[in-house]
Amino acid sequence: MSGAAERAPARAAEMERRLRAALTVGTVEIIDESHLHVGHAGARDGRGHFRLRLSAAEFKDLPMIRRHRLIYDALGDLMQTDIHALTIEARVPDGSGD
Repeated sequence: MSGAAERAPARAAEMERRLRAALTVGTVEIIDESHLHVGHAGARDGRGHFRLRLSAAEFKDLPMIRRHRLIYDALGDLMQTDIHALTIEARVPDGSGD
């Protein structure tokens, strides 16, 4: 297992911890997709590629760009140190305001 693959569970756990600390999370799913990017620059430098599916009350009536900004703010320095690419699906928990 590569170093990046070994770090993926800890990275996902830290991502979830930060998201839950910053937002009123309904559901969160973090999928490590780094294996799909082997040889890519982000994989070579050890940072991961992730897919995030997240519902949070704060997203109600916000445009997608503002939802993404809340996520990036919550993740903070992980975006520079641990995450090379992040695909985001951001929804409101009950589906209203999407």
